[in-house]
Amino acid sequence: MSYQVIARKYRPQRFADVVGQEHVTQTLANAIGQSRIAHAYLFCGPRGTGKTTIARIFAKCLNCTGGPKVDFDDNDDRVKEITDGRALDVMEIDGASNNGVEQVRELRETCQYVPASGKFKIYIIDEVHMLSTQAFNALLKTLEEPPAHVKFMFATTDPEKVLATILSRCQRFDLRRIPTALIVKHLAHVAGLEKVTIDAAALYAIARGADGGMRDAESAMDQLISFCGGKIEEADVLSMFGLTAQGQILELSRAVLAGEIHTALRQLTDLAQKGKDLGRLLSDLLSHFRNLILFQVSKGDLNLLEVSEAEVTALKEQSTLATTDALTRILEVLADAELRLRDAASKKILIEVTLLRAIEARNAVSLDVVLKQLNALRGQGSAGLAAPAPVAADVRRRISPNTEAPAPRTIEALENPSPHVGGYEMAPPSMPVAPLAASTDLETLWSQLVEAVKRASRFSANYLINAHPVSFSKGLLVIGYDPEFEDQMGLADNPKNHTLLQTKLTELGHANSQIKFVKAEAPVGRAPVTAPVAVPSSPPPVAKAAAVATSAPKSASALPKEKSVSIPFNKDDFKNDPLIARALEVFKGQIVEVRA
Repeated sequence: MSYQVIARKYRPQRFADVVGQEHVTQTLANAIGQSRIAHAYLFCGPRGTGKTTIARIFAKCLNCTGGPKVDFDDNDDRVKEITDGRALDVMEIDGASNNGVEQVRELRETCQYVPASGKFKIYIIDEVHMLSTQAFNALLKTLEEPPAHVKFMFATTDPEKVLATILSRCQRFDLRRIPTALIVKHLAHVAGLEKVTIDAAALYAIARGADGGMRDAESAMDQLISFCGGKIEEADVLSMFGLTAQGQILELSRAVLAGEIHTALRQLTDLAQKGKDLGRLLSDLLSHFRNLILFQVSKGDLNLLEVSEAEVTALKEQSTLATTDALTRILEVLADAELRLRDAASKKILIEVTLLRAIEARNAVSLDVVLKQLNALRGQGSAGLAAPAPVAADVRRRISPNTEAPAPRTIEALENPSPHVGGYEMAPPSMPVAPLAASTDLETLWSQLVEAVKRASRFSANYLINAHPVSFSKGLLVIGYDPEFEDQMGLADNPKNHTLLQTKLTELGHANSQIKFVKAEAPVGRAPVTAPVAVPSSPPPVAKAAAVATSAPKSASALPKEKSVSIPFNKDDFKNDPLIARALEVFKGQIVEVRA
C-alpha cells in the first residue's frame, strides 16, 4: 500500500474524532437526531481546522444505510464509498477551478436527478468564495428552493467574499482555531501510533508553530519524522522551522520588564544570527504579554490561557514586575511594530527600536494621571497644606518611528515651559512664591496678584495690563476693563484664567476666592501695573505711550489723547507673517478672524 501522510492517514472519520470543534459537531448531531436537516450549510474558518472533514462526515451521516444517523457503521458500503471519494451521490467540487457560470448551470441540471443509491444528492463546494458573481447569481434560485433530495455544503476560509444573498440561504458554522493544548494531545496520540519518541517541549513547539491549524501541525510532524527518525527533540523543531525556544521568549520578555536594554538587544542579536524568524518572534512576544495581562486581571485564572507549565511559572514571576497599565502600553508598542514589520527594510532594526520603545513604555505616565496629580497638588495648596515635591514622571507622546521624538517632559516642565519652545516665546520657569499675609490695600493686592500671574504665565499676564481692580469683598475680586479695552475682557474671562487667578490669590493668603470680570471705567490717571511681555529693541508707539504714562502724571484732559494712539495694522501682512504661518503648520489650524 502506498504511503499516506499523517494528515490523511489520521483524518477524523466521525464527529467524535474531530478535535476542538464541538460547537459544530454537536449542533449537527442534534439536527440529525431531531430531523431538522437544512438544505444548505456554510462552514467557515482558518485553514486546517476541519471544514471539509466535517462536511464529509455529515454526508456519511445523511447517506449511510438506515440514515440519517450519527452512529453509522464504518464498514457500511455507502460509508466506505464516501470515505474513498467514489460515491456517486456525494460530489466534491473545487470552487477555485469550477467558478464559472457554465459549471453552475451544469450543477443545476444534475440536481434534478434522484440519487443513485443514497437518500440525498450532496454537493460539497470547497473554497466557495472563489465563485464569480455571475456563478453565485446563477446558483441563487436552486440554492433557495432545491429539490428535496439535494443538500449543499460549502466551505470557505473567507466568508466576507461570499455574497450576502448566498449567506442568507445557508446555516453558517464558524470553526475556531484549535487550542494549543488539544493539538499537543492529538500529536502525542499520533506519535504513539507511529512509534515515534517526542518530548513535551517539541510537541508544544510544533503546536505553537501551527497557530491553531491541526493539518499544519500534522504536516510539520510528518516532516520532522522524516528529518529526525524515531526521536524528536525541541531543538530539532526550532532548527527546522526557525522558531524561538519558549525559554528564550520568556527571558527576552523578562529583560524588557526589568529594563535591561543590553540584555534584550544581545538576545535579539543572537536569535537573528541563528536564523530565527523575527516576525514569528514578535508574534510570540505579543502572545506572551497578552497572556501576562490576562493573568494579572484574572488574578491567576489559568482557564483563560493556553500555556505550558514553564510559562505559568514565568507568568507568576513577571506579573510582579509591572502594572497592568504598563503591560498594556508594551502590548501597544509590539502590536504597532507587527503592523509595520511587513514593509520594513530591516526587520532586525525595527524590532530593536521596538524593544527600546517597549522598555521606555513601561515607565511612561498617561496625561490623565499627570492631570490628576496636578489637580491634587493644587487642591492641597488651596487647603493651606505644603505641596509635595514634583513627581518626576515622563510624559511621552505616542509617535511613529518616522517622527522625531520630543525630549521627555516632566510635570514641572508642563507647569513652567522653557522660554523658547517651537519658535515661540514663553514665560521662564516661575519661582516658588511664599504665601503672604492677607493684604487690606486693594492696589497693593492687585500689584502682587499681577506679578504672581506674570511669573506663572506671561501670556495670561498680558490680559491684565489694561485691567484694574474694582473691589474685593467677601472673597469676590471684581476686575474691571475700561470700555476702550472691552474686547480684552472677553479674552481674559475664561476658566483657565479664573483658576490661575484663584490659585495666586490663595498663595497671597486669600483662599477660596472667586473672580468676576466687569466693564468699568478706569480711575483717572491710573497707569498699567506691568509692562508688556516681549519688549522689542525699538519700542513701538504703544510701548512709548505706556512709558510716558508711567513716568509723569497727565491731566484728565490729556489722557484720552494718549489712549487714542493707534498702530498701523495690515491684515494681509499679519496672515503672511512667517511666525504665524509656522504656528498654523504646527497646530494644524486656520485663521478664522483677525482683529487689531
